[in-house]
Amino acid sequence: MTAVRSLRLVAADGELVPPGDGCPCGVVWLTRPDTAVPATDGWLSCAESDRAAAMTVPARVAGWRLRRWTAKEALGEVLGPALGWRCDIEIANDADGAPQARWCGERLPFALSLTDRAGWAACALAPARIVVGCDLELLEPRSRLFVSDWFTPAEQAIVAGAADPVLAANLVWSAKESALKVLRAGLRRPTRSVEVRVDPDAVGVVFEPLVVSLGEGGELAGWWRRLGPYVFTVAHRGGEPVGPPTFLGGPVPG
Repeated sequence: MTAVRSLRLVAADGELVPPGDGCPCGVVWLTRPDTAVPATDGWLSCAESDRAAAMTVPARVAGWRLRRWTAKEALGEVLGPALGWRCDIEIANDADGAPQARWCGERLPFALSLTDRAGWAACALAPARIVVGCDLELLEPRSRLFVSDWFTPAEQAIVAGAADPVLAANLVWSAKESALKVLRAGLRRPTRSVEVRVDPDAVGVVFEPLVVSLGEGGELAGWWRRLGPYVFTVAHRGGEPVGPPTFLGGPVPG
């Protein structure tokens, strides 16, 4: 299968190399707005078309289509012409809900994470040896009750001491979401069972580091940056240490 063979070449030595970029990287990412999604469904696989037809809530359908379009755009940037038709790609889900990419029925050998919020979606891709999670949050006020209910005392202190509490609260929340995706648990797991360590007063116009401590021991590494009125986070584990995510190109919020 051409696309699978090409991806294995692109992922030589376990690293993704975006076309035109001679520097291997562990995680790549891009964003797409809902205005970029085709109005028709010819780019969906047969299985995706069936699932879309079975969905009845327009807002959920729109977010679902946006996430899949963004994932296929990321695959197209990595694979180039080897990808072929978008309808040959299916963005499916594992039993725990985590997304996976298939090409003509065969699972592609990399990790995938998707997120959408308020008209924009983001996708993070990584070699299969890396488990990756990403999250995009709109910078909107979070109540004191929200922070006290969902954050650990140390995280509450980060928000209280930040120059921009709105950014800090959404950053901590986004990092938690990314970490829970890495753990393949989502909000089924208590949010206080992971604790974010981050400096919300860092510049944030390029990727800044973050760390997430796990209640059972161990840590996840990650990165964050501001994208206009949004904050974007990525968490990961597995393999050697991973540097900041590499941008695949295209539009960004803001």
